[in-house]
Amino acid sequence: MSVRKLKPITPGQRFRVVNNFDVITADKPEKSLVVPLKKTGGRNNQGKMTMRYIGGGHKKKYRIIDFKRNKFGVEAKVVSIEYDPNRTAFIALVQYTDGEKRYIIAPAGLKVDQVIISGEKNIAPEVGNAMPLSEIPLGTVISCIELRPGQGANIARSAGTFAQLMAKEGKYATVKLPSGETRMILLTCLATIGAVSNSDHQLIISGKAGRSRWLGRRPRTRAVVMNPVDHPMGGGEGRASGGHPRSRKGIPAKGYRTRSKTKASNKYIVERRKK
Repeated sequence: MSVRKLKPITPGQRFRVVNNFDVITADKPEKSLVVPLKKTGGRNNQGKMTMRYIGGGHKKKYRIIDFKRNKFGVEAKVVSIEYDPNRTAFIALVQYTDGEKRYIIAPAGLKVDQVIISGEKNIAPEVGNAMPLSEIPLGTVISCIELRPGQGANIARSAGTFAQLMAKEGKYATVKLPSGETRMILLTCLATIGAVSNSDHQLIISGKAGRSRWLGRRPRTRAVVMNPVDHPMGGGEGRASGGHPRSRKGIPAKGYRTRSKTKASNKYIVERRKK
């Protein structure tokens, strides 16, 4: 994986840093695993805007990803590594020995023709294999972790992220998450071995405003240029500082703790993330 700077042949390309996509091996997705994706423009079913600053963008199709990895004990061969416009990580098309094809989140270092497997017993902890936390050796770098058994991966799924298995005690494993938080997760939850692919994603520079529009992101209005009726930081004569940074609903930003003291999952958090 690598990135490159473009030559400044246009103003928009002067600061642009692009991904080389040298690990990508296919340019067309598997047709059976692609479904249409409708744009909302940030509106709900009544046509009311519920999310600001969303709309436009290049047309995309959704790739159906297997987050559950529930085809146990069946080997799968990696057919290709592909780009997915719906996420920052790359995806891998795998074909099982019984002929079924599925997409998975590609871990870093996964190669075409590599054989991977998911299962509960006697699985080697090698990159791309999925297994319960109870079977993974301590200190292993993992990703695509379930929070509830059978729910499907929902932790450490974006480009370059990974968690680390720190300890096992009773029916829980202690895992250090990408945010820096240390948390207890049930040992029966599945996880994939290895970090997520495309760690270069953080090095990419758009270079121009238009690329944000291609990605479906509209310009965001700063709070200090609004009127007081729209935002607590709006208004004032001339260019006012806006006072203390806070959200549109008046909740202070920059480190104000809003987490409930009685939240049910508090008992599973061993250590909160550092600011």
